[in-house]
Amino acid sequence: MRTSHSRLLAAALLALACTTSQAADLVVIVSAHSAVEALAPEQVAAIFLGQSARFPGGAIATAVDQPLGSEERRQFYLRVAGKTPALLKAHWSKMVFTGRGQPPRELQGSAAVRRAVAEDPELIGYIDREALDPSVRPVLLVPSEAR
Repeated sequence: MRTSHSRLLAAALLALACTTSQAADLVVIVSAHSAVEALAPEQVAAIFLGQSARFPGGAIATAVDQPLGSEERRQFYLRVAGKTPALLKAHWSKMVFTGRGQPPRELQGSAAVRRAVAEDPELIGYIDREALDPSVRPVLLVPSEAR
């Protein structure tokens, strides 16, 4: 009896660990109507940090962000741009002060980002992998920290 409880607990913990790591995967998305097929992490970082305002083919690129303080935002900038929240704040303070740019507009969560990006081929965003649907195209996978 004790062995079956231990096995059941171990199986539940394993399932929870797998679900947690999958839920933490992010994808960078563009509209399904966009001509962009794939992007390198460096290209995505340049767009989100205000260093580039265009996709590689020349089309205008406008980034939209997850809410300040969200785990998605923290993971995205750490994994794609190598920036902690403090470094990101310093980056945008400098960009705004010198007149070289404004941070991306914030939307409230993956569903809102997906809806906005789906409607506008100029937008690029990032969402939880599980929030993907056919209205948007994934152009970069950002694996979770657990991998």
